[in-house]
Amino acid sequence: MKAFYKNNNGLIAVQEWFPNCWINIECPTEAEKKYLLEELQIPEAFYNDIEDIDERPRIEIENGWSLIIMRIPVKSNDVKLPFHTIPVGIVFKDEVCVSLSFHKTEMLTDFVTYTQRKRIDIKDNFDLVLRLLLSSSVWYLKYLKQVNQKIKLAEDNLEKSIKNEELQALLQIEKCLVFFITSLKGNDILLHRIKNIKSQRVYFDFDLLEDVEIELRQAQETTNIYSDILTGTMDAYASVISNNMNNIMKQMTSISIILMIPTLIASLYGMNVPNDLQNNPYGIGIIVAVSVLLSAFGVFLFKRKRWF
Repeated sequence: MKAFYKNNNGLIAVQEWFPNCWINIECPTEAEKKYLLEELQIPEAFYNDIEDIDERPRIEIENGWSLIIMRIPVKSNDVKLPFHTIPVGIVFKDEVCVSLSFHKTEMLTDFVTYTQRKRIDIKDNFDLVLRLLLSSSVWYLKYLKQVNQKIKLAEDNLEKSIKNEELQALLQIEKCLVFFITSLKGNDILLHRIKNIKSQRVYFDFDLLEDVEIELRQAQETTNIYSDILTGTMDAYASVISNNMNNIMKQMTSISIILMIPTLIASLYGMNVPNDLQNNPYGIGIIVAVSVLLSAFGVFLFKRKRWF
């Protein structure tokens, strides 16, 4: 999907390209790929780098073109892995500025709406990059809240569980946090490299830079906190599941011992040998009564020992 935006107290959608407008392309088709490589003459190496799902945040310059890759969070279609991160590339030269993503994202659409609502004036390409970094940090925090809710839900299911499904759910959430931590570290390094560009240093909005640093640091710290909590929770609940299994096995063993008492008595008096109750009309009643009394005594003893 290809869209053009002009800067007019916010990003306003327009029908066609004109100099210094922002071109946003998501999930490019073959026609859009041809448009980028042949009409705009973006280096094919840049296009291929952005297409790589594992590409790290970085800055690269080639033939006057500048490439900035950041990683942003997205929701996953995989139920087991609810969130992951993807690369988004911003390629610009002279009057051309293109953002390219090979996945559909909520962040970029929300970013356009946010600029319109706040009537934000984007000064240049680096200002756009910084604002996208700020928006990505906000979306990391937004998804982290949803991750925290999933952790609490898994914890509730774990309290009485003896299965591994809940622990596996926490393991998948831990993978999400690992992706977040790695991507946020990459974005942080990218921000420091942008700040150190000598030719642009005097043009930066230092208030915007400070906001980006604060949000990025908050997202990193929050992710690290959730990751530490989750690691401790998984260790604790692994022990809980083991303890729940031990309790069940203890109860099953106690029941087996209680049931063994009447079985033993019935086996002794059921042998084909003479005994004192063979001619007694109340023999079966006596055996049943003794079995019940001994079983009741066993239950009482086990409950007193808290084995049952």
